[in-house]
Amino acid sequence: MDFNFQRTNYFFILSLGAMLIGFAPIFVKLSYLSPIAITFYRMLLALPFIYMLNVVIHKTNVIKLKNKKTLFYSALASLAFTVDLTLWHYSMKLTSVSNATIIVNSAPIFVAVLSFIIFKEKLSANFFKSFLITYLGIFGLIYFSNNYTEGQLTGDFLCLVAALFYGTYLLIIGKLGDESSISIIFYTTLFCCVFSIPIMLLENVPFMPINKFEWTNMFLLAFLCQFGGQFLITYGIGKISSSEGSIGLLMQPLTATVLAAIIFNEILNFIQILFILVTFTGIYLARINISKT
Repeated sequence: MDFNFQRTNYFFILSLGAMLIGFAPIFVKLSYLSPIAITFYRMLLALPFIYMLNVVIHKTNVIKLKNKKTLFYSALASLAFTVDLTLWHYSMKLTSVSNATIIVNSAPIFVAVLSFIIFKEKLSANFFKSFLITYLGIFGLIYFSNNYTEGQLTGDFLCLVAALFYGTYLLIIGKLGDESSISIIFYTTLFCCVFSIPIMLLENVPFMPINKFEWTNMFLLAFLCQFGGQFLITYGIGKISSSEGSIGLLMQPLTATVLAAIIFNEILNFIQILFILVTFTGIYLARINISKT
């Protein structure tokens, strides 16, 4: 009984983390900053909270790493994550929040493909099933959109590219299992922040929030999504089964879709809802498949 109770707690912790990250596209959509500037502030404003959490948990002012190579791999993962976030942020200027969030969450498919290409890991029959189900759902979601506008197909394509880079990030991070989760989150957040600066400065657009609303918007994105959401997912995911974790993580696209319908009136038609359920099934199966490899 106690075991089940504890596991249920961890499931809700992970689901809450995924739900918090589901708020990210809402904050992005509300922002007038450029996509790369949003990435920069999301990381910069989260760093102090991650650092303070490390002090509380590890009782030290130093962000320790067990292996020096981790710094290199964290930088490499962060480069992929920076590209992923920036493309994803930009895509939301062209397509709907639901499309952007659901498509980019197909990243587990790319994790499996990249593992096959780079590490020669075998692809099981279950992977091919999850691949077909996921992209059948995504194709249907795009094709049957009831609010299609000029440029939305470009936005959906950018989400697919973003999913590839997100998959790259997840693949690299997955190879750093011996390191503290807090340390990995801190260094990836730091590197993402650093990588954003040159591009942001080269843009010929304002990159400083100029009013209280925009500062609040960026603070909430950093605190709720980058810090709170990432930490709760990291804390909960290792303590429950892969199937439970995969279900809990689906709260991210589900939360984003519901909020977009309420805030931006992005109402889905019945056929789209069916294809979203198909996509969720494929993503769930893909995550299960990766967890078992």
